[in-house]
Amino acid sequence: MFPLGMAFGLLVVQSGLPWWVAPGLSVFGYAGSLELLLIGLMTAGTALPTIALTTLLVNFRHVFYAFSFPLKAIRNPVAKAYSVYALTDEAYAVTAARPETWTAPRLLAVQIAFQCYWVGGGLLGVLIASFIPFRIEGLEFALCALFITLTLDACRTRAELPSLLLGAVSFVTALLIVPGQALFAAMVIFLALLGIRFVVARQKGTIA
Repeated sequence: MFPLGMAFGLLVVQSGLPWWVAPGLSVFGYAGSLELLLIGLMTAGTALPTIALTTLLVNFRHVFYAFSFPLKAIRNPVAKAYSVYALTDEAYAVTAARPETWTAPRLLAVQIAFQCYWVGGGLLGVLIASFIPFRIEGLEFALCALFITLTLDACRTRAELPSLLLGAVSFVTALLIVPGQALFAAMVIFLALLGIRFVVARQKGTIA
């Protein structure tokens, strides 16, 4: 999260935006992939309705995360509200393997740490960018690299291989059917396929 935040801070400054955009987005729009996407939309002068729709489509995946995220472990309403706000891809990834084992203090500590790493990395990236007289290319790939790492980490066993294949099939299908909204369509298709896999596995007795 920290080096990714640095890449985000560097990208903000190198895109010609004010330095405070980095901490501002990281506090009021805390969602790594969306923040990196917003940089491109802001520099291109994209209309607000388009930005709003893009935000909805990109962050809609969090609805699916909520189905298995261990939010029920947190009872304090204020702490629960923060946990909902701080539900990111990284927070979900580290809890997805064993969601029933997480306690409220541990879950909150992870989410707070992740946001501190992200905000802190962004501020350091902004500072570093002020001393670099040239543009660093390829910073946008940092997020893609993180998602690849999270995917590989979640698929260490053969038991998770079917989910990885279903994800690939979902994306290719969505890309062929609705290339303009491939991400959103792929998430819907993937959810449906996971539901079918769950039903089949339950009938076979491989899960309770």
